[in-house]
Amino acid sequence: MADNRKTAEEVLKAVGGSANVTHATHCMTRLRLNLKDEKIADDNVIKKIDGVLGVVHQGGQTQIIIGQNVPKVYQAFCELGGIGAGSAAAAQEDKPKEKLTAKAVFNNILNYLSGSLTPLIPVIIAAAMFKTIMAIIGPDMMGIVTAESDLYRLLDFVYDAGFYFLPIYLGYTAAKKIGTSEVLAMFLGGVLLSPDFMAIVGAGEPFKVFGIPTSLNNYSQSVLPMILSVFVLKYVHDFFKKHVPDTLSTIFVPLLTMLVMIPVSLCLLAPLGANVGAVISTGLLSFGAVGGFVAVAVIAALWEFLVMSGMHMVLIVTMMTIIMTEGSEAMVSPAATCATMAAIGMALGAFFRLKDKKEKSLSMGYFISGILGGVTEPALYGLGFKYKKPFIGMMIGGAIGGLYAGLTHVASYAVGATNFLIVLGFAAGGTANLVNGTISCVIALVAAAVVTYFIGFDKNDPMVTGIAAAEEQ
Repeated sequence: MADNRKTAEEVLKAVGGSANVTHATHCMTRLRLNLKDEKIADDNVIKKIDGVLGVVHQGGQTQIIIGQNVPKVYQAFCELGGIGAGSAAAAQEDKPKEKLTAKAVFNNILNYLSGSLTPLIPVIIAAAMFKTIMAIIGPDMMGIVTAESDLYRLLDFVYDAGFYFLPIYLGYTAAKKIGTSEVLAMFLGGVLLSPDFMAIVGAGEPFKVFGIPTSLNNYSQSVLPMILSVFVLKYVHDFFKKHVPDTLSTIFVPLLTMLVMIPVSLCLLAPLGANVGAVISTGLLSFGAVGGFVAVAVIAALWEFLVMSGMHMVLIVTMMTIIMTEGSEAMVSPAATCATMAAIGMALGAFFRLKDKKEKSLSMGYFISGILGGVTEPALYGLGFKYKKPFIGMMIGGAIGGLYAGLTHVASYAVGATNFLIVLGFAAGGTANLVNGTISCVIALVAAAVVTYFIGFDKNDPMVTGIAAAEEQ
């Protein structure tokens, strides 16, 4: 097992030291670095560091794939480099201006979405698990508790707390990502969820903000309204910080910022975000209606490639929006679940096929990492990119599992775990939905393992024949 501190030390050195790092954060498996000069970082050197699984460049970031122990590596990395978490503002100031191209804009959007949503994963998973437990022990499944029991109601409102106040949580993470005031962003999220405003929305009464008419929407559990609002908040806040005298800034910078942002958000950005989210959700649902089970199979076959490119964030935002507004989602989430199981199955098939002891041991590690830890990147980079053909097994397994999920109308009711407990996201849909969802996962895993075993490797590959190992002995 790699030494986390040694891994962090070598990574820091390989990217040019702390002087070249403007911002550092991490997600579930990746150390995400914003560098002043990405050319200084040597990908080939980084990939050879013990404890590093791979390197990708997305959204203006150098993302170093570590695995589940990334929080410990990140902590050591920050300590060794004297890098403070939350220095995004300095990062934006220090980073040289990049040429504004369509690709750069797209990458920046994905970077902003990913950096804003990824830190919320623990909240989303925890809240979803409360909902899952509630469904399993509730009257619709095991019947251990009634819907009127204190335990059932507790689990219900804890779940609601995780998702209802999402705009406030998102205000914090989005503001931290782009380097603006976290507390003002959270305040703006609170404005969208104010009980009096929600009462006005519920009553459907016409309402004006400083004389400007606004459309009435329920912004609880929403994503895009705050994503747009916080982005504009940064520029408004920066403007007043620059022009308000220091002696008056404590009072007037937050006051003036909110005086501008309240009408801009309530009358323009939040409704725009709600409408854009509705259009995307409707479009995805329409695609599902037209494509049916085929659409689920196609997404399941391609999902892991979307993850590696960062494109999956668009679908994740849409999936979350649909689950939070409709209560369930029957295309992206089941497809992503089957794709995850297929990646794990790819590792299992490789374990049985490979003869080289080291590669065989690594494959089992990839399988365990996926089935228990919910992390598929070791398999993707350690097997898929290395041998190429195992990707065929992963795609076929995902497609077959997705096909079954689509044919049986499997729906996911929560964004939850990514390991074997991922099937619990189907529980709230009843026993049949849980059973069919579980079967689709098993099909994806087994099919991927079988296909990988038979066609995932060249038959003359020394790692398959075992000749290389024999020669070494």
